[in-house]
Amino acid sequence: MIDDPALLARAEALVAAYAAAGLRAACAESCTGGLVAGLLTAVPGSSVVVERGFVTYSNDAKSEMLGVPADLIATYGAVSKSVARAMAEGALAHSHADVAVSITGIAGPGGGSEAKPVGLVHFGLARRGAATRHIERRFGDLGRTEIRRLAVAEALELFGRAVEPVGTD
Repeated sequence: MIDDPALLARAEALVAAYAAAGLRAACAESCTGGLVAGLLTAVPGSSVVVERGFVTYSNDAKSEMLGVPADLIATYGAVSKSVARAMAEGALAHSHADVAVSITGIAGPGGGSEAKPVGLVHFGLARRGAATRHIERRFGDLGRTEIRRLAVAEALELFGRAVEPVGTD
């Protein structure tokens, strides 16, 4: 992903906007496995913006690192609105960031079901002092690499939405 010029340009713009606003960011990633944090940290000067990243691929990691309740995962599944929101909130609670984006999904090629098909990705966006938001995307079975690329792009979009001051949504 780091060699994708369009994504890198978006990451550069995002880092500049966060630096100008004095905001720090954290990522809580599952199906993207740290790609968002990797892309952001490819930008020179990103150390003033990127506070930390959590790669929480397993359910245990989601619970242990982010505080996502195991019963929430058991009830709704790791790929769900509830877990995505809890991951984003957990990333804020376990960091010094102002904004956190979470990603949990099914990148394939297997692992999907009728209710949760390959290409389903849930995102959470948490900002201190604001309500946590959720986005669901159904990218379709486009292949693992493309689903992950689209998820990274969506995460950058979400981080961009959070640059505006709280209360201007």
